[in-house]
Amino acid sequence: MNPFARQSTLPFQLPPFAEITEEHFRPAFVAGMTEQLAEVAAIGSDPEAPSVENTLLPLERSGQAFDRVAAVFFTLSSSDSSGFTNALEEELAPLLAAHADAIRLDPTLFTRIAAVHDQRDALGLDPESRYLVERYFTEFSLAGAGLSDADKTVLRELNARLGVATTRFEKNLLADTNDLALVLDDVAELDGLTDGQISAAAEAAASRGLPGQYVITLVLPTSHPYLAQLTDRGVRERLLAASRARGIRGGAHDNRALVIEITALQAARARLLGFDNHAAAVTADQTAKTPGAVADLLGRLAPAAARNALAEQAELQRVIDAESGGFALAAWDWAFYTEKVRRARYNVDSQAMRPYFELERVLHDGVFYAATRLYGVTFTERSDLVAWHPEARIFEVAEADGSPVGLYILDIYTRDSKRGGAWMNSLVSQSALLGTPTVVCNNLNVPRPAAGEPTLLSYDEATTLFHEFGHALHGLFARVTYPKFAGTNVYRDFVEFPSQVNEMWLLWPEVLANFAKHTETGALMPQDLVDRIRESSAFNEGFLTSEYLAAALLDQAWHLIDADTVVTDVAQFEAAALAAAGLSNPVVPTRYASTYFAHAFAGGYDAGYYSYIWSEVLDADTVEWFTENGGLNRENGDRFRRLLLGVGGSTDQLAAYRDFRGRDARIQPLLDRRGLN
Repeated sequence: MNPFARQSTLPFQLPPFAEITEEHFRPAFVAGMTEQLAEVAAIGSDPEAPSVENTLLPLERSGQAFDRVAAVFFTLSSSDSSGFTNALEEELAPLLAAHADAIRLDPTLFTRIAAVHDQRDALGLDPESRYLVERYFTEFSLAGAGLSDADKTVLRELNARLGVATTRFEKNLLADTNDLALVLDDVAELDGLTDGQISAAAEAAASRGLPGQYVITLVLPTSHPYLAQLTDRGVRERLLAASRARGIRGGAHDNRALVIEITALQAARARLLGFDNHAAAVTADQTAKTPGAVADLLGRLAPAAARNALAEQAELQRVIDAESGGFALAAWDWAFYTEKVRRARYNVDSQAMRPYFELERVLHDGVFYAATRLYGVTFTERSDLVAWHPEARIFEVAEADGSPVGLYILDIYTRDSKRGGAWMNSLVSQSALLGTPTVVCNNLNVPRPAAGEPTLLSYDEATTLFHEFGHALHGLFARVTYPKFAGTNVYRDFVEFPSQVNEMWLLWPEVLANFAKHTETGALMPQDLVDRIRESSAFNEGFLTSEYLAAALLDQAWHLIDADTVVTDVAQFEAAALAAAGLSNPVVPTRYASTYFAHAFAGGYDAGYYSYIWSEVLDADTVEWFTENGGLNRENGDRFRRLLLGVGGSTDQLAAYRDFRGRDARIQPLLDRRGLN
């Protein structure tokens, strides 16, 4: 009777969330892993000579029950965690690592894969099948399939310990983020926030059993959006201090020892696999190929970014001095005085823009509208279907002719049970081999206003929605044969490219005119305001690029250490890494410090946080292409969809980009965008 034991009969095989209870997960994981290992054993015992048909296709078909429970559980544990999910995830961490190793390190299976790989030129394979053979051989080789039995034993232990450590890091971070939320007693301390934001703070306090008080919950990056608005300098300082204190306060949620443990384990594993460090092991199977290529790009950008940030800092200090502030600009002042300069120089008030970014209009008349114009797809809300939380909304996506595309689920509001940040994941991934459809999800962390009040997004939150929806489109549009290539299963330093491209439509004239209407008057956003927003687009890029590059270079520094290096002090290591990069300005803190750097230590972007700016080279070049070719129209959208989004991971991604663009991407559009010339 376990709902994970069978394929869902709901539309698009949506998991039957209404039937799923906590008691179903553990036995479903055990049954799923047992079943998949039996399927893999059957491949190895096949007496016939290895072939795509008797080795790779059954491997692609294996583990369907396991995939069903894993997709639901990890969606739930990130979007609506509980004591149960936290405990089970820690229990499962070493078991899942052992399960993955039992497949990747199976010598018989690897011998069969290698045999098929050796004869791939003579098999007459179609391009996707040939790429499947190549990817399996590469991934198994890099995972350690060719190691000796003794080394495999060591590798299994390292992987199990890493699974436990990264899971604990994430759980500690969520708990400390909740514990450090700023509690305020007097509404006067919230001066500068909008009525909607104040009501959200009151709602957050009430949900914690603190009626009459106000709670500002923390966001995952270091800088909180409210720092741009709060007029009380002391409150700003307290808010930033809370943000930066995550994981360093001692006690059960301190992440410093875990940072050291994780990086040491990764370095040891890298050496075992034949690499100098973990960064080399990671980039070997990315488009970057080597840490040196990453260092070249980041090193080219960092000096100009730091120089621009210093110029911006001096300008902000002049504003403080002109007001007789009597203090030196501090990190908690940056956003507040940046907004003052933005208003003075460009007459752009970020908070005054909020009434033009009402959630429903941004979603339906902005995000969905742009997708319809580009790709012809339509969106219909399915209130008859149930997701993992009452706030998660489900939309059916259809082609222009009415044929099905998939389901899109949006869970937009923050809550204590949801991890920070914004992300996309898949619940069901399309595959012609398995006959599976597509169900994709977006999660954001927008504060929920009081009942009856509209949800007014900031410009950054609206941008994030467009960004994450770009990932969703990638997942929805990919049409592949094999599960391995479904949706966003591409190189990690390529995966952010489609999502970053989708951000461009937020300010595209036809899109903006369709959704940016004042929530009370219905008036269109004035054109002169739109023009000023565009004029100010490069403003504060020194700060934004510096804080990002500081995090990317910090991530690289941690993962460039070798197995002989012993780190004992996280703060000291971090300070040295930022100083070496020329980005140790205390007024411009890194976007993520080590102890709350989930991307690097729990989010699958270890040695890969550079991916955002690496992908932005392609993104900026693509925006230039759209601009040169008429922008928002079906012809352009269909080309982008057919050559890039639609192929998923079924071909080399840089080759796909060359097919689309007619050449490799140029870096100049990125330099122009970020003012780094």
